[in-house]
Amino acid sequence: MPRIRDDPNFNICPDYASDTFVNTRAQLINNNIAEEQAVQLLRNIWEANNDADKILWQQQVENDREQCAQHQRLEDEEQERLDQARVDEEDAIHKEERKKNKHKYVPILATGIPDDTAITHQENPPILT
Repeated sequence: MPRIRDDPNFNICPDYASDTFVNTRAQLINNNIAEEQAVQLLRNIWEANNDADKILWQQQVENDREQCAQHQRLEDEEQERLDQARVDEEDAIHKEERKKNKHKYVPILATGIPDDTAITHQENPPILT
């Protein structure tokens, strides 16, 4: 079905009593239908068509809204996937960095700085001469 370009809620019924529609009214006028009845019949037909167009318009608006929401969901999911891939890649790089430089990442013990000098014993101290 072709798209409806203009909202039919804003359409105005033509004046079928005007001279523009003389030929249209003449086709409806006979022994049983007077000119006023022909004008009312044309209005009724126009209103019925316009009401049908309004229903189609509303369906079109709802379909457009659903398509937009679906498109937005797909974009959000894709962005979330890309973000997760980036986080996973950064984690992998960080793990590889920790593996390469494991001494760099050894935790420092919270024991403080010693006040005394460390004395080590040697069994055979070097002889100075």
